[in-house]
Amino acid sequence: MTSSNPQQIPDPRGAPREFLEHIYRVAVERALPLASMGPCLPRPPRGRTLVLGAGKAGGSMVQALEALWPADAELSGLVVTRYGHVPPRPEGLAQRIEVVEAAHPVPDEAGMKAAERILALTKGLTADDLVLCLISGGGSALLTLPAEGLTLADKQRINKQLLESGAHIGEMNCVRKHLSRIKGGRLAAACAPAQVVTLTISDVPGDDPAVIASGPTVPDATTCADALAILDRYRIEVPPSVRAQLESGALETPKPSDPVFTGHATHLIATPQQSLEAAAAAARAAGIEAHILSDEMEGESREVGKVHGALARSVSLRGAPFARPCVILSGGETTVTIRPRQPGQAKGRGGRAGEFCLGLAGALAAREDVWALAADTDGIDGVEDNAGAFVAPDTLRRAEAAGCKLADHLDRNDAYGYFDAIGDLLVTGPTHTNVNDFRALLIL
Repeated sequence: MTSSNPQQIPDPRGAPREFLEHIYRVAVERALPLASMGPCLPRPPRGRTLVLGAGKAGGSMVQALEALWPADAELSGLVVTRYGHVPPRPEGLAQRIEVVEAAHPVPDEAGMKAAERILALTKGLTADDLVLCLISGGGSALLTLPAEGLTLADKQRINKQLLESGAHIGEMNCVRKHLSRIKGGRLAAACAPAQVVTLTISDVPGDDPAVIASGPTVPDATTCADALAILDRYRIEVPPSVRAQLESGALETPKPSDPVFTGHATHLIATPQQSLEAAAAAARAAGIEAHILSDEMEGESREVGKVHGALARSVSLRGAPFARPCVILSGGETTVTIRPRQPGQAKGRGGRAGEFCLGLAGALAAREDVWALAADTDGIDGVEDNAGAFVAPDTLRRAEAAGCKLADHLDRNDAYGYFDAIGDLLVTGPTHTNVNDFRALLIL
């Protein structure tokens, strides 16, 4: 992803689409780890320093650490990231930490092997050693080590069903923790008696480290009973032996009172709110007032889009609750419930950001003074190659001319096909960070 030049801010009135992309890129750059990691780093220990981690920002976090850690201090380890998410190595930066790639959002064998290797690296640690854990969104799928009685195929099926169920991230990660041998604080327990310092980039509403990547290095307050209730709520089956372990509490995670976490530290080095504030500052630098609704928005993507559309219409028609011109910003993690396909119906493509834009476009009903962008800050909307999509005053007209009916694309969860047909996808490639959803509505 190319850098955004703050000295060349596009004119919001003359180039609204370019302006929206500019503030998105500013938000992404605020979440890159090199600028914020340094103050959170401890001093090198008397023993060795082992680096472990997982997440879509894993590659850039590793490179930031390699650049910031004293050149004469020992440093080694293993971090797993998503396929294609390792940034180009800066010239002259020596590689000291191994980075491997695996699948996301549905785990694969490469991720499982990486998790096995990470757990094996904790053997033989002493109280003189330091473990630096680099954790970012996506780590749940990338750090896959099924609980006893589960196969990788089981985990893949359960993960896919959770993703399609409409469950929110806290629910999904509660289940993932209890069906894992490494998540939910278990990695930290394996590192004892070494000191553990976790550096994390938040991609979850509320910035709870126990939810980010299913909290492999922090205590877990959820229970086996919670996980069972979620599985039952969404009608997701697990093998009988695993269900019995959940019912008996045999798969319980380490709790906040566990002494294994004594002396450990966790630092949030980038958050959704920080990125939204950076985008707001960039908008104000262009002479446009900015309002941040929340960095914790959840709910069905299309419905959240409709609510944002109603708010934008109110601003456009009545100048309330905000005066024009302005930018309305929000973040969080919405969900998409996959609709059953009718016989002969084409399969849809797209993610949360695109589905939000479908709901928004319908709610705006072609308001002439509203433009919008919704995109995932990791550069990938769902499993597609786009970060998100734009909505413009003429979106509905151009889509109709291209033969795309909004209702049909909503029925098929096919945001990608709708916005691709009119050239309104935002494609950035991997951004090497992840602070989740970014949404910006420009009302002129």
